[in-house]
Amino acid sequence: MNQYSKRRSRLLETLPENAAVILFAGKAPMRSEDEAYEFSINRNFYYLTGLDKENMVLVMYRLDGTSGEYLFIPPYDEKMARWVGGRMLKEEAAAVSEIKKVEDVGDLDSFVASLLNRNRRNPDFTMFFDFWHYEFDQSLSLAQRYANKLKENYPALAFKDVYPALAKMRLVKDEQELESIRKAIHITNNGILKMMKSAKPGMNEMTLEGIFSFVLAQMLCHRTAFGTIAAGGKRATILHYHDNNRVINDNELFLCDLGATSDYYCADISRTFPINGHFSDRQKEIYQLVRNAQKIVEANAKPGVKLKDLNQMVIDYYKQELPKHGLNEAVSEYYFHSCGHHLGLDTHDIDGGLGAVLKEGNVITNEPGLYITAEGIGIRIEDDLLITADGCEVLSKEIIREAEDIERYMNGQ
Repeated sequence: MNQYSKRRSRLLETLPENAAVILFAGKAPMRSEDEAYEFSINRNFYYLTGLDKENMVLVMYRLDGTSGEYLFIPPYDEKMARWVGGRMLKEEAAAVSEIKKVEDVGDLDSFVASLLNRNRRNPDFTMFFDFWHYEFDQSLSLAQRYANKLKENYPALAFKDVYPALAKMRLVKDEQELESIRKAIHITNNGILKMMKSAKPGMNEMTLEGIFSFVLAQMLCHRTAFGTIAAGGKRATILHYHDNNRVINDNELFLCDLGATSDYYCADISRTFPINGHFSDRQKEIYQLVRNAQKIVEANAKPGVKLKDLNQMVIDYYKQELPKHGLNEAVSEYYFHSCGHHLGLDTHDIDGGLGAVLKEGNVITNEPGLYITAEGIGIRIEDDLLITADGCEVLSKEIIREAEDIERYMNGQ
């Protein structure tokens, strides 16, 4: 039994006795004319199957003491194979997912109808879907559209959201997940080091972003965790700056927020370094404040603590220290985001919010920052932490972060 099979069994155990869950892999939306956007797998579907192909559907059920699981995939098409390559064969999908019953996706409706007919006399039968929805007016997902179709044909059918159960599972990472995150961080480190070695005054932000992307390609990583933030000078005070197209002048800092992926698991790292290889006294002064705030989080992140508690520790530290360095406005003028979030198959991974209590096996980011617009100084240092039995492990400790180490490395010392 592989990890995907084990996860499906665990999920089924959380469902009521008479229930079924339907999860969709997704389908890339069209962009323009005959061109589609790049396909991105539904992470919950991937978490339970290990498959990353579109137009697949997972169906699982618990009925009268028995359980079952089926996978529905597009049939192999010889003509399409000549244009875009062959689709996954049933035996290939079965081997990866360890789902023995693999059918054509065109048979999904008739299978669901037969499942419902078997339970038409059961008033407690419930259908579970992943109803995740981030924005009020975003397009309906395949799950939402299919549930709407079922509701029209079976108006008495009960529906529930499987998202909370999957969120609880995904929060705690197993060894294979941690291995993938470590690999993504290692790849990210190589990209950051190359950026530091290549940096020089007058370079465009886009060039440094391209250097990072090139290193990822060299290491056979074809997917970043999110759109790279590459911000020089005053642009680094914009939290989610994405233009990445301006020249970085001598004596300015460069802030990068980026990450590679491995098997869809994300690294999320921020580093700030001087474009000319030398921090000014003021830049180093502010940099050390941020690094000290990071150390506070590292020292206190452990099971039983909440992210909001860690964030308050950072705020309390800044409230005490910032005035000593001429920063006399409210802390929120210089630090206006939280100190971290959960990390996994998504960069901002499934979590219970800042009020959720940390548990062993959680992976979170540690990313305090200071943004002083008037001085053109934006500094964020971000690492990835694994919550252990009695504290935390800095998964990204190989990525240099002390100001002196950065200067030595950039200057070949």
